[in-house]
Amino acid sequence: MDQVKTGLYIAEKRKQKNMTQAMLAEQMHVSKNAVSKWERGMNLPEVSSMPQLCQILGITLNELFAGEDIKEEVLPFTADQNLLEALQNSSFSLQERIAYFKRKWRKEHLFDCIISVIGWCVLMVVLYIRNKDMEMILTVGALAALIMTVVMYNRMRAYIESNAFGRWNEKTPR
Repeated sequence: MDQVKTGLYIAEKRKQKNMTQAMLAEQMHVSKNAVSKWERGMNLPEVSSMPQLCQILGITLNELFAGEDIKEEVLPFTADQNLLEALQNSSFSLQERIAYFKRKWRKEHLFDCIISVIGWCVLMVVLYIRNKDMEMILTVGALAALIMTVVMYNRMRAYIESNAFGRWNEKTPR
């Protein structure tokens, strides 16, 4: 996908609809600067917002990817070319996406992890102060750590699946 060509195409179609960048930005729920960057070929719209952009501009995804109007007779060929190019130029492999969202989840939930560890430590101290025998303290501590680990791991997996695989998005049916 040629970003500059696509950007010029977005600008052309926007102008044909008698829209300003601000009007398009408002409909897309993005900033005017984002639209300006698309049209100058500096950035592309997020993949999830491309169908909405196409609907607003009255174009197809294939036309957006090609950066030009596509005649009916060459549509199958152009669609295949766009698909091949998108697959070849994919910015993230699935493994890279999983690793990225795992790191992102850990950063975003560092506070939750710290609070969980502090809670576990407080539980151990309370049991020790109450003069419980060491076997009970270790058993309760191990169970609490296991439950905490499973809950945090499951929350992380759900986050990764919803982002890396695009599942369970509020906009898409399950």
